[in-house]
Amino acid sequence: MKKILSCLPIFLATIGFAQQMPQYSQYMRNQYTINPAAAGVYDFVDVTMCGRWQWLGFGDEPRTAYLSVTSPLARPKISYNPALRISDGPVRNPEIKTGKLKHAVGGQFIADQYGAFRKMQAAGTYALHLPVTKTYNLSFGVRLGLSNNSFLADKAKVLNLVDPTQTYTDNTYNSFTANQSNKYILDLGAGLYFYSKKSFFGIAADQLTKNMVQFGAGTANFDNQYHFNATAGYRFNINQDLTIMPSVLVKFMNPAPVSIDGSLQLEYKEWLWTGVSYRHKDAIIGMVGLNISQKFKFGYSYDFSLSRFNTFSSGGHELVLGLMLGR
Repeated sequence: MKKILSCLPIFLATIGFAQQMPQYSQYMRNQYTINPAAAGVYDFVDVTMCGRWQWLGFGDEPRTAYLSVTSPLARPKISYNPALRISDGPVRNPEIKTGKLKHAVGGQFIADQYGAFRKMQAAGTYALHLPVTKTYNLSFGVRLGLSNNSFLADKAKVLNLVDPTQTYTDNTYNSFTANQSNKYILDLGAGLYFYSKKSFFGIAADQLTKNMVQFGAGTANFDNQYHFNATAGYRFNINQDLTIMPSVLVKFMNPAPVSIDGSLQLEYKEWLWTGVSYRHKDAIIGMVGLNISQKFKFGYSYDFSLSRFNTFSSGGHELVLGLMLGR
């Protein structure tokens, strides 16, 4: 009987194939993470930092760190104040201005790791915002970047399923890991974003060049696939202080099934917010956040898994910090 070779959390690699792009729970308040056309919606320099941990408890679970900066080209003057001042009262959300033409730029850096696979991406964005009416704008955005994909052999495990007490050497596996190297791939993404003060609708696509342009030697297997998403939401006024916004995010990548996120966000005085999301057959997500001051904002979400992995996982966490310069 031949010995059987099992390479490290295969299920993580499999899930990683179906989730080549990081997913975010607080997409509704950070549209630029999923659509380059959302760069420059606000008329100030918007800096967002995000840390995300999924399926805690497995070991080598997916982890994502994200940093983005977006700004209209006609930037406002920025005053420097190093102090973190917490407001004595509610600090309302910044106003979304429409009805005028504007150009915007952005940049992002993403570090995403799952199991023995790691992806680092740096990209720049340009977006053109066209006035459709006084209350609606349509934005076109393009994102161009470079991804560094690598296989971390030290995080891989080879199991001898016939006799776990014995080590096992497989020449094919050893040759595979020996020939691994960093692989650099050109990434192109594009999107459309139709928005007003109360509503938004966007469609976007990522990894449009797949593996057409790549650099680096070795046999690193990263079969980039097209990723598509569509999102929409509308804010309803309950009374003078309360608003509620339902939204939906639909994601597709062949051959994975369509993924749907439905969210509901309740906001008090455009300052303090809470929400709940349902990711189909995957998780229920609770969220909370607020504007700490005129310059700082904060968001936190917890993913409670509904999949068969919930017996082993303690859920997932996502922390978002924002800096609004030149409001």
